[in-house]
Parts: sequence; C-alpha cells; structure tokens
Amino acid sequence: MTEETNRGRASDWFEPLYAEADGDAGQVPWTLPGAVPYLTDWLQRNEIEGRGRSAGVVGCGLGDDAEALAKAGFAVTGFDISKSAIAWAKKRFPQSSVNYVIADLFNLPADWLGKFELVFDFRTIQALPLSVRAEVIEKIAALGAPQGTVLIATYMRGDDEDPGKSAPWPLSSEELAQFEKVGLEVVRQERFTNKDSRFRDRTLTQYRVP
Repeated sequence: MTEETNRGRASDWFEPLYAEADGDAGQVPWTLPGAVPYLTDWLQRNEIEGRGRSAGVVGCGLGDDAEALAKAGFAVTGFDISKSAIAWAKKRFPQSSVNYVIADLFNLPADWLGKFELVFDFRTIQALPLSVRAEVIEKIAALGAPQGTVLIATYMRGDDEDPGKSAPWPLSSEELAQFEKVGLEVVRQERFTNKDSRFRDRTLTQYRVP
C-alpha cells in the first residue's frame, strides 16, 4: 500500500458521512450543540481578543468552533476535507466572516504553512488512525505562525491502553508529545475527566510556535 493510498483510506469516509446525513446534525457523531466548550472556556478565561489576527480551524465540520473564534475577533479560516461539511457550514452561517474552505490536511496550500497565529483542533487527530498520526500532528503544527499558538483538545488513553477498533482513537501521552518533537513548546496543559463518557480522559494543551 502506498503512503498516498494509506492517507486516502484514513480520511475518505468523512465526505460520505456528511453527505448521507443530509442536513441532520444528529447523524454526525461528533457534532455538539455549539462550539467545543474547551475552546470557548479557554477564550473566556484568558480574555482572548482576536483583534483581526489569523486563526485556522482544522477539520471545521459544521463551523461552530470557527464561528466562536470569529466572534472573539479573529480572521478565521475553517477548513475540512468534506465538501458537504463546508457547504453545510456556509448554509448555517450565511453572513459569516469565516473563510470556509475545502482542503486536505495531507496536502495543504503552500501559503498556509506558518500562516495562522492561532490554530485549533479537537476532532481531527483522534478521528484518524494511528498509522498516519505522526504526519497529521506534523501537518497541524506546520500551520502555526512564528510565536503563534496551537491549541489542541483531545481524548486521551493510557500509553499501554488499546486505542480501540473504531474512531475516535484517543491519543497516548507519547503521541501527543509529537507536537514537542516537531518543535512546539508546551505553555499549559489541562486535564479533564468526564465520567459519563467512554472517553473519560481529555486534555487541552496550549503550545507556542518558536
């Protein structure tokens, strides 16, 4: 199997899922009633003001996280590999300032590298299998502008714990440390527990781009 084929098989299920949902958000398993609370709480606690700075939302889905950042004053690009997801987000927020774009994380536009002063991801890494995880992390880190912030929320598993047979696949501490291996610096890491979920362990990590 070629590397390109491996990547395709890792991500080619997103478009059929959004297309077959046919406007029913309840059919998209990771959709929440609004923006991810880890993001909105981080913005509020730190009194973050975008002031026109650039932000990128990886795997933006239906757009709620991108809209939260736009509301905070960022100039936001939200991208997703699914054309149906992007069309859906645009329909949900017709007056939005967000630039919604169809884009493949494995084949990013060259002018996006080092572009965004804030990069946010919650859904993407854990939705892709371990076979492409290191590359996914490297690609996300590459979006961050010098001295910028990469903010990662994710489910976690023990280093010796079986990640499971189906998505999402929680990250191990070793996998999350890949962000540091590609040069990012941990600013702050918070851990959370949701006892009502089978993905009970979660973390929000704020990185600084050198």
